[in-house]
Amino acid sequence: MIFGHISNPNPCSLPPPLEQALALLRETDFSRLDPGMVEVDGKKLYMQILDLTTKPVTENLPEVHRRYIDIQFLVSGDERIGIAPDNGTNPISESLLAERDIIFYQSAENESFIHMTPGNYAIFFPQDVHRPGCINQHSCNIRKVVVKVDVSTIN
Repeated sequence: MIFGHISNPNPCSLPPPLEQALALLRETDFSRLDPGMVEVDGKKLYMQILDLTTKPVTENLPEVHRRYIDIQFLVSGDERIGIAPDNGTNPISESLLAERDIIFYQSAENESFIHMTPGNYAIFFPQDVHRPGCINQHSCNIRKVVVKVDVSTIN
């Protein structure tokens, strides 16, 4: 997992698709776009613009993806995201890998939380469990962008 703020330079040299995704986040005014999916490079790289309300941790299930890297970028609001390594022992609540490239876990062992404020991003790889959309201090409306990067494009 990589955590940062979009106004800072990339922490290290990243594979070109991740560099492209972060540049897109830096250059796009998401307040002018409607919620929904935006294709950038077909199914290799696309964005989901989401307007959500944060919920208690107990109402959000931890998740992982196998075919896509998630770059979660907070445009507005305040959110916590649970994070944990996928150690293979988390009980599965629901597996939708074939349909939606997602496994929901009932819980995440050794979970920690990061606090997301506008401009923060977190890059989650297939081995990173994450639980987005959690309340920080109180429930609030957030706008976030999730950039999906096909793992097969990363060399």
